[in-house]
Amino acid sequence: MIITPSGDGSLTAFNEAYGEHYHSTKDGALNETLIKHITPSFKLKSAKKELYILDICFGLGYNTLATIWYFKKYAPNIKLHIYSPELDEKLVNSLTLFDYPKEFDRAILKSLVEEGIYEDNALHLELYLGDAIDYIGKFENFFDIVYQDAFSPVKNPTLWSYDWFKLIAKATKEDAILTSYSTSFATRYNLYRNGFLIYDSKNSSTRDSLVASKVEIEGFKRVDMEHKIRCNL
Repeated sequence: MIITPSGDGSLTAFNEAYGEHYHSTKDGALNETLIKHITPSFKLKSAKKELYILDICFGLGYNTLATIWYFKKYAPNIKLHIYSPELDEKLVNSLTLFDYPKEFDRAILKSLVEEGIYEDNALHLELYLGDAIDYIGKFENFFDIVYQDAFSPVKNPTLWSYDWFKLIAKATKEDAILTSYSTSFATRYNLYRNGFLIYDSKNSSTRDSLVASKVEIEGFKRVDMEHKIRCNL
Protein backbone atom coordinates (compact mmCIF):
# COMPACT_ATOMS: atom_id res chain seq x y z
CA MET A 1 0.00 0.00 0.00
CA ILE A 2 1.44 3.34 -1.12
CA ILE A 3 -0.14 6.40 0.55
CA THR A 4 -1.26 8.95 -2.03
CA PRO A 5 -2.72 12.49 -1.73
CA SER A 6 -6.04 12.99 -3.53
CA GLY A 7 -7.75 15.96 -5.13
CA ASP A 8 -9.64 17.19 -2.06
CA GLY A 9 -6.64 16.97 0.27
CA SER A 10 -7.64 13.68 1.89
CA LEU A 11 -5.35 10.68 1.55
CA THR A 12 -5.95 7.47 -0.33
CA ALA A 13 -3.59 4.62 -1.19
CA PHE A 14 -2.36 2.64 -4.18
CA ASN A 15 -2.84 -1.12 -3.99
CA GLU A 16 0.06 -2.79 -5.79
CA ALA A 17 -1.66 -6.17 -6.07
CA TYR A 18 -4.59 -4.72 -8.04
CA GLY A 19 -2.66 -1.85 -9.60
CA GLU A 20 -5.29 0.71 -8.61
CA HIS A 21 -5.94 3.40 -6.04
CA TYR A 22 -8.70 2.86 -3.50
CA HIS A 23 -10.28 6.16 -4.59
CA SER A 24 -10.19 8.56 -7.51
CA THR A 25 -7.15 10.75 -6.94
CA LYS A 26 -8.86 13.41 -9.08
CA ASP A 27 -12.25 13.47 -7.33
CA GLY A 28 -10.73 13.12 -3.86
CA ALA A 29 -11.12 10.23 -1.43
CA LEU A 30 -13.54 11.89 0.99
CA ASN A 31 -15.37 13.84 -1.72
CA GLU A 32 -15.89 10.70 -3.81
CA THR A 33 -17.13 8.75 -0.81
CA LEU A 34 -19.67 11.39 0.14
CA ILE A 35 -20.97 12.24 -3.31
CA LYS A 36 -21.02 8.83 -4.98
CA HIS A 37 -22.26 6.77 -2.05
CA ILE A 38 -23.41 8.56 1.07
CA THR A 39 -25.42 11.57 -0.11
CA PRO A 40 -27.48 9.59 -2.66
CA SER A 41 -28.20 7.01 0.04
CA PHE A 42 -29.17 9.71 2.53
CA LYS A 43 -31.39 11.39 -0.05
CA LEU A 44 -33.32 8.19 -0.66
CA LYS A 45 -33.32 6.49 2.74
CA SER A 46 -33.14 9.15 5.47
CA ALA A 47 -36.80 8.62 6.42
CA LYS A 48 -35.99 5.17 7.80
CA LYS A 49 -35.54 4.59 11.54
CA GLU A 50 -32.91 1.91 10.93
CA LEU A 51 -30.68 1.23 7.94
CA TYR A 52 -28.81 -1.93 7.05
CA ILE A 53 -25.84 -1.13 4.82
CA LEU A 54 -23.47 -3.45 2.95
CA ASP A 55 -20.09 -1.85 2.23
CA ILE A 56 -18.24 -3.70 -0.57
CA CYS A 57 -15.43 -3.78 0.33
CA PHE A 58 -14.06 -2.22 3.54
CA GLY A 59 -10.69 -1.21 2.04
CA LEU A 60 -9.44 1.89 3.83
CA GLY A 61 -12.76 2.22 5.64
CA TYR A 62 -13.82 5.54 4.14
CA ASN A 63 -17.36 4.50 3.25
CA THR A 64 -18.14 3.12 6.68
CA LEU A 65 -16.46 5.89 8.67
CA ALA A 66 -17.87 8.70 6.53
CA THR A 67 -21.36 7.20 6.75
CA ILE A 68 -21.16 7.24 10.54
CA TRP A 69 -20.01 10.87 10.58
CA TYR A 70 -22.58 12.06 8.01
CA PHE A 71 -25.60 10.37 9.55
CA LYS A 72 -24.66 11.44 13.09
CA LYS A 73 -24.51 15.01 11.81
CA TYR A 74 -27.64 15.07 9.66
CA ALA A 75 -29.83 12.21 10.94
CA PRO A 76 -28.69 11.31 14.45
CA ASN A 77 -31.88 9.38 15.24
CA ILE A 78 -31.27 6.71 12.60
CA LYS A 79 -29.64 3.52 13.85
CA LEU A 80 -27.03 2.26 11.41
CA HIS A 81 -26.09 -1.36 10.86
CA ILE A 82 -23.06 -1.57 8.57
CA TYR A 83 -21.54 -4.85 7.40
CA SER A 84 -18.36 -5.00 5.36
CA PRO A 85 -16.12 -7.83 4.11
CA GLU A 86 -12.43 -7.33 3.40
CA LEU A 87 -10.02 -9.95 2.06
CA ASP A 88 -6.79 -8.11 2.90
CA GLU A 89 -6.11 -8.74 6.60
CA LYS A 90 -2.70 -7.06 6.42
CA LEU A 91 -4.35 -3.90 5.14
CA VAL A 92 -6.92 -3.90 7.94
CA ASN A 93 -4.23 -4.33 10.59
CA SER A 94 -2.42 -1.25 9.26
CA LEU A 95 -5.41 1.11 9.34
CA THR A 96 -4.94 2.41 12.89
CA LEU A 97 -1.85 4.20 11.56
CA PHE A 98 -3.60 5.77 8.55
CA ASP A 99 -4.04 9.56 8.49
CA TYR A 100 -7.81 9.93 8.13
CA PRO A 101 -9.92 13.08 7.81
CA LYS A 102 -10.55 14.66 11.21
CA GLU A 103 -14.27 13.89 10.95
CA PHE A 104 -13.70 10.14 11.29
CA ASP A 105 -14.03 8.38 14.66
CA ARG A 106 -10.74 6.59 15.24
CA ALA A 107 -12.00 4.81 18.37
CA ILE A 108 -14.65 3.06 16.29
CA LEU A 109 -12.05 2.15 13.68
CA LYS A 110 -9.74 0.74 16.37
CA SER A 111 -12.52 -1.49 17.68
CA LEU A 112 -13.31 -2.76 14.19
CA VAL A 113 -9.66 -3.50 13.44
CA GLU A 114 -9.00 -5.26 16.73
CA GLU A 115 -12.36 -6.94 17.41
CA GLY A 116 -14.12 -7.05 14.04
CA ILE A 117 -17.18 -5.47 15.63
CA TYR A 118 -18.41 -2.25 17.20
CA GLU A 119 -21.76 -1.57 18.85
CA ASP A 120 -23.46 1.21 20.78
CA ASN A 121 -27.01 2.58 20.97
CA ALA A 122 -26.79 4.09 17.48
CA LEU A 123 -24.44 1.72 15.67
CA HIS A 124 -23.88 -1.92 14.88
CA LEU A 125 -20.79 -2.51 12.75
CA GLU A 126 -19.21 -5.73 11.54
CA LEU A 127 -15.95 -6.14 9.65
CA TYR A 128 -15.53 -9.61 8.15
CA LEU A 129 -12.05 -10.77 7.16
CA GLY A 130 -12.47 -13.15 4.26
CA ASP A 131 -14.03 -13.71 0.86
CA ALA A 132 -16.88 -11.38 -0.01
CA ILE A 133 -18.78 -14.04 -1.98
CA ASP A 134 -18.85 -16.44 0.97
CA TYR A 135 -19.96 -13.61 3.23
CA ILE A 136 -22.78 -12.25 1.05
CA GLY A 137 -24.23 -15.72 0.55
CA LYS A 138 -25.29 -15.78 4.20
CA PHE A 139 -27.78 -12.92 3.81
CA GLU A 140 -31.28 -12.79 2.33
CA ASN A 141 -33.68 -9.82 2.11
CA PHE A 142 -31.48 -7.98 4.63
CA PHE A 143 -29.82 -4.82 3.30
CA ASP A 144 -31.36 -1.44 2.47
CA ILE A 145 -28.22 0.00 0.85
CA VAL A 146 -25.21 -1.45 -0.93
CA TYR A 147 -22.03 0.52 -1.55
CA GLN A 148 -20.63 -1.31 -4.59
CA ASP A 149 -17.06 -0.05 -4.31
CA ALA A 150 -14.75 -2.95 -5.17
CA PHE A 151 -11.68 -2.50 -7.35
CA SER A 152 -12.66 -1.89 -10.96
CA PRO A 153 -14.43 -4.43 -13.21
CA VAL A 154 -11.20 -4.73 -15.20
CA LYS A 155 -9.09 -5.56 -12.16
CA ASN A 156 -11.62 -7.48 -10.08
CA PRO A 157 -14.28 -8.80 -12.49
CA THR A 158 -15.70 -11.37 -10.07
CA LEU A 159 -17.24 -8.67 -7.89
CA TRP A 160 -18.98 -7.07 -10.88
CA SER A 161 -20.31 -10.17 -12.60
CA TYR A 162 -23.86 -11.34 -13.22
CA ASP A 163 -23.44 -13.99 -10.50
CA TRP A 164 -22.16 -11.42 -8.03
CA PHE A 165 -25.15 -9.12 -8.53
CA LYS A 166 -27.43 -12.15 -8.27
CA LEU A 167 -26.09 -12.61 -4.74
CA ILE A 168 -26.57 -8.90 -4.08
CA ALA A 169 -30.17 -9.07 -5.32
CA LYS A 170 -30.87 -11.96 -2.95
CA ALA A 171 -29.22 -10.22 0.01
CA THR A 172 -31.15 -6.95 -0.39
CA LYS A 173 -34.68 -5.86 0.45
CA GLU A 174 -37.32 -5.19 -2.18
CA ASP A 175 -36.81 -1.41 -2.02
CA ALA A 176 -33.01 -1.56 -1.73
CA ILE A 177 -30.64 0.77 -3.55
CA LEU A 178 -27.07 0.27 -4.72
CA THR A 179 -24.51 3.01 -5.34
CA SER A 180 -21.35 2.70 -7.42
CA TYR A 181 -18.66 4.73 -9.12
CA SER A 182 -18.75 2.35 -12.11
CA THR A 183 -21.00 3.43 -14.98
CA SER A 184 -19.71 0.87 -17.48
CA PHE A 185 -22.20 -0.93 -19.68
CA ALA A 186 -21.23 -4.28 -18.15
CA THR A 187 -21.95 -3.04 -14.64
CA ARG A 188 -25.30 -1.62 -15.64
CA TYR A 189 -26.21 -4.69 -17.69
CA ASN A 190 -25.40 -7.19 -14.95
CA LEU A 191 -27.40 -5.19 -12.44
CA TYR A 192 -30.31 -4.81 -14.86
CA ARG A 193 -30.44 -8.54 -15.55
CA ASN A 194 -30.81 -9.07 -11.81
CA GLY A 195 -33.87 -6.85 -11.50
CA PHE A 196 -32.33 -3.45 -10.78
CA LEU A 197 -33.42 -0.23 -12.47
CA ILE A 198 -30.42 1.94 -13.40
CA TYR A 199 -30.10 5.67 -12.73
CA ASP A 200 -27.42 8.25 -13.46
CA SER A 201 -26.07 10.21 -10.51
CA LYS A 202 -24.47 13.48 -11.56
CA ASN A 203 -22.58 16.11 -9.59
CA SER A 204 -20.45 19.00 -10.77
CA SER A 205 -17.53 18.18 -8.47
CA THR A 206 -17.02 14.52 -9.45
CA ARG A 207 -17.37 12.29 -12.44
CA ASP A 208 -20.76 10.63 -12.97
CA SER A 209 -21.71 7.66 -10.85
CA LEU A 210 -24.59 5.20 -10.62
CA VAL A 211 -27.59 4.48 -8.44
CA ALA A 212 -29.50 1.23 -8.94
CA SER A 213 -32.80 0.37 -7.32
CA LYS A 214 -35.24 -2.52 -7.28
CA VAL A 215 -38.11 -0.01 -7.39
CA GLU A 216 -38.58 3.33 -9.14
CA ILE A 217 -36.94 6.28 -7.37
CA GLU A 218 -37.11 10.05 -7.76
CA GLY A 219 -34.35 12.61 -8.02
CA PHE A 220 -32.16 10.71 -10.48
CA LYS A 221 -32.35 10.24 -14.25
CA ARG A 222 -33.34 6.72 -15.23
CA VAL A 223 -31.23 5.04 -17.89
CA ASP A 224 -33.08 3.44 -20.81
CA MET A 225 -31.39 0.05 -20.52
CA GLU A 226 -33.31 -1.55 -23.38
CA HIS A 227 -31.87 1.13 -25.68
CA LYS A 228 -28.39 0.63 -24.21
CA ILE A 229 -28.65 -3.12 -24.76
CA ARG A 230 -29.69 -2.71 -28.39
CA CYS A 231 -26.71 -0.38 -28.94
CA ASN A 232 -24.13 -2.55 -27.19
CA LEU A 233 -25.08 -6.16 -27.91
